[in-house]
Amino acid sequence: MNVPSIEHGEANVPVLQGLWESVRAGQEEILLSPYLPASYAFLTHVMLCTPFLALDALGSVCQRVRLWRFDGGSGPPPSAKRWFECFLRVMCRYLTSVLPATALFQTLRSPRLPELAPSCWQLFVEVFACFLLFDTLFFIWHFTMHRVPWLYRNIHQPHHQHHVLFALAAQDASSAELLSLLLLALSSTWVVGCHPLSEALFHLINSWLAVEDHCGYDLPWALHRLLPCLGGAPYHQAHHNRHNGNYAPYFTHWDHLFGTYHASVQYSRPG
Repeated sequence: MNVPSIEHGEANVPVLQGLWESVRAGQEEILLSPYLPASYAFLTHVMLCTPFLALDALGSVCQRVRLWRFDGGSGPPPSAKRWFECFLRVMCRYLTSVLPATALFQTLRSPRLPELAPSCWQLFVEVFACFLLFDTLFFIWHFTMHRVPWLYRNIHQPHHQHHVLFALAAQDASSAELLSLLLLALSSTWVVGCHPLSEALFHLINSWLAVEDHCGYDLPWALHRLLPCLGGAPYHQAHHNRHNGNYAPYFTHWDHLFGTYHASVQYSRPG
């Protein structure tokens, strides 16, 4: 994307310039670090899972909260022990595989820090374009992993060990799958030509949507209730129940177009 010109003085300075300058101030080394993408992906994922950890803890003692889960209150949510074991697996895979591989990718990519922030419109367009591109690439890769037996057994099957989903399970996958998905996200921002602020916002929202998809709850304030174009947690729960269909991560148009859409999971809502 084109960076706004400063030839006409303050009139063309983006609204986000102050935020961008505060982010840049003394942080160039961190922002350009090849280890930033993987570290940012892991830490934001864990942080965004925290509210659902609290919800699962509350659901273990409160039947009303449990009824929001897709298993309809048939049992308690995943235990703290299961959360901790999942956390250790994900952290180990990031440290041993994802971090060094994405660091190499970033070194080859050689990102730069522009002086100007993006305009609000540029920020919106870049983030939206990244979601459309990433959703398409993810659909193709996910569909392929399910249709090629070797890829499913060796790369994707570990993610399908979870029949009862919980938020942290969004990244409980093989090292190869974790790496491939992060590279798809990084490649999407590179192809679009994102400003670093747009890229950071895309990765943040991307992490949140992945957490929501796997949280195991159909909450009244979930994004798929506000944006009908999103499948959300019920859509992805149907994928884990059937082990096929609903291959796109967020939007539903590709599954509708290719005949792989399945109705979302229904559940008993508390009265």
